[in-house]
Amino acid sequence: MQPTDIWMNRALALAVKAIGLSDPNPRVGCVLVSADGELLGEGHTQAAGQAHAEIMALRDAAARGRTVKGATAYVTLEPCSHHGRTGPCCDALAAAGVSKVVASLPDPNPLVAGQGFARLRAAGVRVETGPGAAESRELNIGFFSRMVRRTPWVRLKIAASLDGRTALNNGASQWITSEAARADGHAWRSRASAVLTGIGTVLEDNPRLDVRRVPVGRQPDVVIVDSRLEIPVDSLILQPARRKLVYCAAHSQERQAALEAAGATVVHLPGPGGKVDLAAMLSDLASREVNELHVEAGHKLNGSLIREGLVDELLAYFAPKLLGEGRGMANFGPLTSLSEALELEFFSTERIGSDLRILARIPGRDSFH
Repeated sequence: MQPTDIWMNRALALAVKAIGLSDPNPRVGCVLVSADGELLGEGHTQAAGQAHAEIMALRDAAARGRTVKGATAYVTLEPCSHHGRTGPCCDALAAAGVSKVVASLPDPNPLVAGQGFARLRAAGVRVETGPGAAESRELNIGFFSRMVRRTPWVRLKIAASLDGRTALNNGASQWITSEAARADGHAWRSRASAVLTGIGTVLEDNPRLDVRRVPVGRQPDVVIVDSRLEIPVDSLILQPARRKLVYCAAHSQERQAALEAAGATVVHLPGPGGKVDLAAMLSDLASREVNELHVEAGHKLNGSLIREGLVDELLAYFAPKLLGEGRGMANFGPLTSLSEALELEFFSTERIGSDLRILARIPGRDSFH
């Protein structure tokens, strides 16, 4: 393995530590290395409004008493060039005397989009791109989706028996999958900017849909599709201190006031048939800086999202059980021909405890640039 790959792999490992912390900013890692190959400093992006990876690495080098003049910075995304919640990282690297920047990818944010590289080169800093590009993009697929497509990356999470049942006919579903699978599901929740569910799930299960089984720097927002504003204000999902968005189709000033008093934001987005306009909802969520949207809903809302072509990937846990009759994973039929089936591509498969986890993507959904 070449030194560039070694240091970029280290930077990517640091970027992973920003999961559940840096949203809505991308997950970025940075490593500063001397001309003779010595680690000088390293860091990853902190919570929004706090230091980016490059600043953390410069601070780390200073804390070690090391100068970075003439060093190479290995960073998993183009250093920013604009004044947002923090100052431009490209200027900080140049001012510190870094002589070379190796970056995985250009930043898709239109406020950056190559300007960071341009300013570095103008300051006499050499720039190389490419190492770790696929890994960095995958780590930040929600950020890329929001910046390029103007919608979040939508992940549909399902826990089912081997014959595809998510609950018995009477609604009982706790627990089809194992403790290990449930903990793993919380780890995927922690990746998300927001967790989405429907009013049916809220009324039946009264879930919290927060992250409890793994450490997390920030709780994801919660999004509820509730066409008629039926959600009780004492629902558990409304209790945690986090942003709560309720999308509705029928307007009720009284119900809206009660929900707003409970800390929720009500968004009126009516669509056909008295339902919420789901496509408009995704656009609105992107405007609210939601990168990854993690869906944990029932078969009706799952089916609507699939039917409207709004799902990017499925995260499915299959337990080694057969339930026979029961509720399916997504209600979007009936189909009249097998050619109408939703085609998927297996992205990864892994055994989690006694269960099988499959990540499957809609072909072409990740091809945006």
